[in-house]
Amino acid sequence: MSHIANSPSDCGCSLPSPLTRRAFLKTAAAGLAVGAGSRIWTPDSASAHPSPKDTSETLAAQLYNSLGEDQRASLCFAFDHPLRDKVDNNWLITKKPISETLKPDQQDLVQQIFRHLHTTEFVDRAMEQIVHDSEGKGFNAGSSVALFGKPGTGKFEFVLTGRHCTRRCDGDTVAGAAFGGPIFYGHQAGDKDAEPAEHPGNVFWYQAKRVNEVFQALDGRQRAIALIDGKGPKEKAAETVKLTGRKSGHAGIRVGDLAKDQQALVHSVMKDLLAPFRKPDADEAMKLVKSQGLENLSLAYFKQQDVGGDGVWDVWQIEGPSMLWYFRGDPHVHCWVHIRDHAV
Repeated sequence: MSHIANSPSDCGCSLPSPLTRRAFLKTAAAGLAVGAGSRIWTPDSASAHPSPKDTSETLAAQLYNSLGEDQRASLCFAFDHPLRDKVDNNWLITKKPISETLKPDQQDLVQQIFRHLHTTEFVDRAMEQIVHDSEGKGFNAGSSVALFGKPGTGKFEFVLTGRHCTRRCDGDTVAGAAFGGPIFYGHQAGDKDAEPAEHPGNVFWYQAKRVNEVFQALDGRQRAIALIDGKGPKEKAAETVKLTGRKSGHAGIRVGDLAKDQQALVHSVMKDLLAPFRKPDADEAMKLVKSQGLENLSLAYFKQQDVGGDGVWDVWQIEGPSMLWYFRGDPHVHCWVHIRDHAV
């Protein structure tokens, strides 16, 4: 494999700057300084402030125990109910928002559970996104919850849904599943559906910029493999994050075919993608990613959804045997994440 960066014409794509791959990697290794002025958050600051491991689970159990008989009839399900595995970009899991199903103190518990699923450095941005994307409804009127199983039995999960949200709290009772199952997050920054190329104010855009740093570290031949001349996969609820179990044959370039320094950059980027989430969840997800072999992951960037034509790829995915991280930044950010110890 050649370690010399080729010119943009080698793969039909443009470069923001004439950095060689080696020079770029050296710059990137210093942290997130490259282009940092356009980011509203840098994940480096979050790692030193993990949330307590059991806070969300403790609060979810408290919520469950506070429910009345009528509330349990509408909000509680058996642990193996098929509804627990659903994921989507805009939905209410129990049809009615928490403003209509829970008392004020219970609604506060739900907000606390959500907050403690994030690092302290990111949590305010996560709350702002939920409120902003509720289209004026606010957190309580724009979100819905369901509880599966019973706390203390080893099978219990809390699920929160709404616009741009499917989030879970399981206390590791779902064996071999990061976050307790597939999750969704997103953000429509501003009032318009379509965001400009820079995605100003989008709390998750830093992730796309970070993954684009990997693209800039590729040579021309590698970019030609990684860049798909088409659009990203269509979003189809849980089908969007269906796992294949395959170690090869995924779209894009296989991490195992990259040089060691490029592989190290991918590892660093994966950790930064997980940085908004509380440390136990991020650590479990990273452990599961490593267990399937980092070399078995593939990176794909989709050329026909380049907002603004700036060569910063707005739509990309990282896929492996039992994981899929699909980021759709056109017209605004949708992100689907599913990481397990084996495909299901």
